[in-house]
Amino acid sequence: MPKAGTRREGGPNGLVVTPRQLEILRFIRDYRVSNGYSPTMQEIAESLGVNKVTVFEHVESLVKKGSLRRLPFKARSLILSEQVQFDDEGGGQMPLVGYIAAGVPVEAVQTPESIDLRQMFAGKGGVFVLRVRGNSMIDEQIRDGDYVIIEKRGTVHDGETVVALLDDGEATLKKFYREKGGKVRLQPANPDFAPIYLDHVSVQGVVIGVIRKMP
Repeated sequence: MPKAGTRREGGPNGLVVTPRQLEILRFIRDYRVSNGYSPTMQEIAESLGVNKVTVFEHVESLVKKGSLRRLPFKARSLILSEQVQFDDEGGGQMPLVGYIAAGVPVEAVQTPESIDLRQMFAGKGGVFVLRVRGNSMIDEQIRDGDYVIIEKRGTVHDGETVVALLDDGEATLKKFYREKGGKVRLQPANPDFAPIYLDHVSVQGVVIGVIRKMP
């Protein structure tokens, strides 16, 4: 049983984190999703209404627990460990009330079923959702403002669309290809963008679904 005032959420392998540490983990995750890079210690402190020393102490504890990692020689160096999983990541249930024709008309028949999005997009390593910024993947029908469902896994096949963590700490959504000589090509799906060639890339996960909210 976790100690009073703590929760077994946000840490890998059931590690106990305090409510304040959970706030920090969530803030870092949400900040990276919104901005594409990590917050500074000062930005975390200002957001949570605490001093920088308090944030530093909690961050040190989270690094020791394995919930956070630091990228060397970077001002915005904090990233979540791949094992971190939040309860709010994944889908829920929505009613499936029938079928609609995209070709010729069919009779609309309601059915007492529901779609469990969490089960539909379940992955062995867990799933999480990111909101897309930019249009480098529009030819893969992934547009600015879409939500992509990511399966956490380090093994990736050529041609899959991945979340790749670059050496400078930036994350990008691109198609993954292995090149001769051991290099990796991150290929956009938009002719206006150039491919990225790297000697090494850290894959955070693979796209297994796209959700778009219509205007």
